[in-house]
Amino acid sequence: MASIIDELEPIFNPRSIAVIGASDNPAKLGYHCMKSLKESGLQSIYPINPRSSQIWGFPAYPSLREVHQEIDLAIVIVPASAVPSAIEDCARKGIKGIVLMTGGFREAEDPARAELQDEIASLAVKSGIRVIGPNTFGFVNLSVHLNASFTPEFLATRRGNISLISQSGGVCHLLSPLLMESERVIGFSKIVGLGNRCNLDFADMLEYLAADPETRVILMYIEGIDDARRLIEVARRVAPQKPIVAFKSGKTTTADRAAYSHTGSLAGKHEVYLAAFRQAGILLASDFEELLDMAKALSLSFPPRGNRTAILSAQAGLGMVAGDLCEAEGLALARFNAETMERIHELLPPLSHRANPIDFGPAWYDWERSKRLVQVVLADPNVDALLFLSAYASANEPVIRALAAVLKEEIETRRKPILTCFPAPLGIWEERVELEESGIPVYATPERAARSLAGLVRYGDIPALALFTKT
Repeated sequence: MASIIDELEPIFNPRSIAVIGASDNPAKLGYHCMKSLKESGLQSIYPINPRSSQIWGFPAYPSLREVHQEIDLAIVIVPASAVPSAIEDCARKGIKGIVLMTGGFREAEDPARAELQDEIASLAVKSGIRVIGPNTFGFVNLSVHLNASFTPEFLATRRGNISLISQSGGVCHLLSPLLMESERVIGFSKIVGLGNRCNLDFADMLEYLAADPETRVILMYIEGIDDARRLIEVARRVAPQKPIVAFKSGKTTTADRAAYSHTGSLAGKHEVYLAAFRQAGILLASDFEELLDMAKALSLSFPPRGNRTAILSAQAGLGMVAGDLCEAEGLALARFNAETMERIHELLPPLSHRANPIDFGPAWYDWERSKRLVQVVLADPNVDALLFLSAYASANEPVIRALAAVLKEEIETRRKPILTCFPAPLGIWEERVELEESGIPVYATPERAARSLAGLVRYGDIPALALFTKT
């Protein structure tokens, strides 16, 4: 029996693709899907359209029967009533993977439409075909520069080691530009719109991505779950290997109804799901910003050995905010040992705040003293992680340059995660990019940095992972 990895390989790494419902009409999704594939650079593309002879420079075929080459993946964009026939054609052709973009199934809240989805699911199972969808925008595999969606712009998404599985195609379209606007180091490996999930679900994708060498962090946007038990079982196995971060909507009855009309699945009791996710080792994000922030931390950094956090701040207010957030998120403010406190008193003037959170005060502009302070704090065995904070001002730029160098040295020698807050307009403080390339995430606010550190700590608390990280 083939593994899910073997079954999904022809989908994510196809050598050839047929587009059933391809079009040369810009008003049709089949047109934009062909454009996406054309710009991906794949040569073996077979548009299926009985009324066209050529689409986007590729010869068009009246049916799959007229294509004599082997096909790995079919993208289907035909009316819902024609989908069963299209799946049967794919089965006869020996195609093992389908992206079913067509909508109008269970999400339509019509019993007949639900039955039609059940019919196509049954056909796919009998034929041994794996289906993403229906009612999906498709997927993107940036690792191989493949855009199997109806949105050509996805190829502009930065490539990285984060993969996203989402019930909603709209969420995929939202998160890709959000990441592009705010980040310059992290990026996506795969972006998958599951849609109605008639044949492939979150658990299947988790299993595949667990074995994917191009994926380090897995994100999930969930509206509803049909087989929660299997998802929890798979997540429990995958989480110690790779971090899984989920944002689940459906907190209210209104959201529950909206989820059903969107992808045809009931959201279920929100609190029950969240409790089960925690037990399975799935990290929870409360919104899209936190989802991406945690992804950044998990992509660039590593879990600390404990939750004892030191806070160094160029401005006292930032440290106070971070300290409050750390305590709210379950992080302990590190208690420095006697030797560290003695060194801190030597380095900081009397009016500085020398307890954790530490305020540099006037010492901030003394580069050598500031660098030694960073080294002293990170050397303390009571410190597991560091939050380093500074607001923007042009006068701070020389200090940031000096301290960025010592932070990069310290993370290599101490192996303690360092998360920073350096808000500034793009194009200023380019040291932020250098820091992230060294494994030090940079955030725009102290709260976002603290929440992301809390995510790292929670990931390190996963039992199977804790055995490895805390010995």
